[in-house]
Amino acid sequence: MNETFDVSDYPVRRLGRVLLAVWSLFLVSGFAVAISLEPDNVRGYGTHERLGLPPCTFQSMFNIPCPSCGMTTSFSNFVRGNFLAAARANSAGLMLAIICTLQVFWCWVSIVRRRLWLIPQPDVALMWLLGIVCGASVLQWAFRLIWP
Repeated sequence: MNETFDVSDYPVRRLGRVLLAVWSLFLVSGFAVAISLEPDNVRGYGTHERLGLPPCTFQSMFNIPCPSCGMTTSFSNFVRGNFLAAARANSAGLMLAIICTLQVFWCWVSIVRRRLWLIPQPDVALMWLLGIVCGASVLQWAFRLIWP
């Protein structure tokens, strides 16, 4: 079945615009939290502990980093424009931060246009992006375990 999608056929109704706005504000609030945290660039992970959260259970139990270790540090560096430090902390975290930034802009363009912008099926696109980020996270984790 070869279907083509014309994004002009996908208007965004009021509820959809509200949901897009809420989602984008949720993402922006995540960036606001990242700005409020000083990244732990000495270890490259552990920035989340500044929020009162415990150290990584996986690392505490097995003495190796988990696939998401360094992700908060990565976001905290990303919002400061320290992209190399963000990649060093967690390359999948940098990828996720870029995707989240693009999502904020996509949401607001779609809200203003009242039509989905360039992506007719955001649920499918989101699943692909999540798969790519998860795959990148596991891949960078494997590299960390092999070449610490």
